[in-house]
Amino acid sequence: MPQKGGMFLLESVNPADVFTPEDFSEEHKMIAGTCEDFINKDVLPVIDDLDHKKEGLLRSLLEKAGELGLLSADIEEKYDGADLGKIASIIITENMTAGGSFATGMLAHTGIGSLPFVMFGTEEQKHKYLPKLATGENIAAYALTEPGAGSDALASKTKAVLSEDGKYYILNGEKIFITNAGIADVFVTYAKIDGEKFTAFIVDKDTPGFSIGAEEKKMGIKGSSTCSLIFEDAKIPVENVLGDIGKGHVIAFNILNIGRFKLGAGTTGSAKKSIQVAVKYANQRVQFKKPISSFGMIQTKLAKMNAYAYASESMQYRLAGLIDEALHGVPSGPEMGKAIEEYAIECSISKIIGSECLDYCVDECVQIHGGYGYTQEYPAERFYRDSRINRLFEGTNEINRLIIPATLMKKAMKGELPFLQAAMGLQKEIMNLGATLPADDEKPLYTERCMLHLVKKLIIMVAGSAAQKYMQKLGDEQELIQIMADMVIELYTMESAIARALKAWEKNPGAAQLKIDLSLAYMYERWPVFENLAKEALCYMESGDMLATRIGIAKRMVRYIPIDLVSLRRKIAAQIIEKEDYVC
Repeated sequence: MPQKGGMFLLESVNPADVFTPEDFSEEHKMIAGTCEDFINKDVLPVIDDLDHKKEGLLRSLLEKAGELGLLSADIEEKYDGADLGKIASIIITENMTAGGSFATGMLAHTGIGSLPFVMFGTEEQKHKYLPKLATGENIAAYALTEPGAGSDALASKTKAVLSEDGKYYILNGEKIFITNAGIADVFVTYAKIDGEKFTAFIVDKDTPGFSIGAEEKKMGIKGSSTCSLIFEDAKIPVENVLGDIGKGHVIAFNILNIGRFKLGAGTTGSAKKSIQVAVKYANQRVQFKKPISSFGMIQTKLAKMNAYAYASESMQYRLAGLIDEALHGVPSGPEMGKAIEEYAIECSISKIIGSECLDYCVDECVQIHGGYGYTQEYPAERFYRDSRINRLFEGTNEINRLIIPATLMKKAMKGELPFLQAAMGLQKEIMNLGATLPADDEKPLYTERCMLHLVKKLIIMVAGSAAQKYMQKLGDEQELIQIMADMVIELYTMESAIARALKAWEKNPGAAQLKIDLSLAYMYERWPVFENLAKEALCYMESGDMLATRIGIAKRMVRYIPIDLVSLRRKIAAQIIEKEDYVC
């Protein structure tokens, strides 16, 4: 059985149970190669035309991707899909991002566009729509956001009223910022029946009363289509209700979970690409009679970029393995949503880490390029502009940070996660923190595993104190929630990096050193954040002797002996420079 969602806070992970990129099958590698060939041969040569919105180009590229089977990984074979599993789906997602704004259109189509049909469509709806979506003959779009309902999706003002003859729902309202709107044939949207029952609907492009607004002029992802949708007495057949009436939130939130999961993988792929571009430029650019890649500050940037991307990649495929295993044998339908919802916390972490890793990497990519990075002559400029939207897509990173502790507490209250019991029992452990550390099994990273073990206790202490102090009002303490979320995010990412390195060591000790080094580089750079966050939270919640006691405990839980990061980064950078690419 895969580790249940959120349980990483309460128990150690067995590296053997963690899926990593080193576990790719030959089929997985072939899929990655197909994606790379398609991007290099069909997308990158026309990337400028795409960003200038050459008429019909995005649509034709999507059709080519469909011919190669790249649009159908998540669709069952009986609906003309390839049904390749979530690992393959994430491999496609990661590799497509090298295609710039083309990836935005493709991933909106294959993810939030098509998956509502896969997960919640009736047999009739699936047979009608999925075969054409699988091939790219038809393109899908997902329409949730409104002018007054962005992160607060349930504040939707779009209304639906049943017609007198009972054959149609009449929709009135507006959706904004809809990816693929200008090229899509079918849309999944939401409206409140009689102003109350939030419900999902399938809308065909030729629906009477339905129209599409002008293309938005965006900072980045310029080659993608983004428009508003207008419903003016739009007549939607009653058979186009998707899922149950009044249960649209079930579809919306589950689709956002899978969207976040995919976005995390996609942004990690882009981060790796920015490292490749940055190091190639650094090797070619000569200053003071030396390539700038020989300078220590540039090497530090490359090593930190790579360590961040390695940690993110490790976490993304750990989650992909969990979801793939959880979905094994689960038929398409609402059961899929429940299986994915189990990992809502991890999906939000995926989205946050992937998008923030990408922003860090593309910023440093521009910096390494110097003034040239600010010009459109070099891809660093496009990387920088295209990256910014990802912290807004699929729920802002702020909203996703709110989701992490809220879901944790929800699972605890429902008895799905023994978090409150762990918080109550923690007091007994505090006086003897070393008693339950992992046994020294002579494997590498023992010290780091002990550090992670103790920081889990710290998170339980902080979150447990917050839950006890504020109870039902904890949701109003957003600054405190953000602190808790950031601690959980860092823990899960560090643990994923360490588990991947250990799994590689257990298979082949001689080939695992780079992964060990990358894990150390990521972990020791970011470790001090735990003490800082804990102090910030405790100073807000406690005072006097209790504050002093809690801060003393927190210091014990996160104390560590620093390592030589300068030499470690030089060692990592040498391998990046030699390969002229991301290394792991």
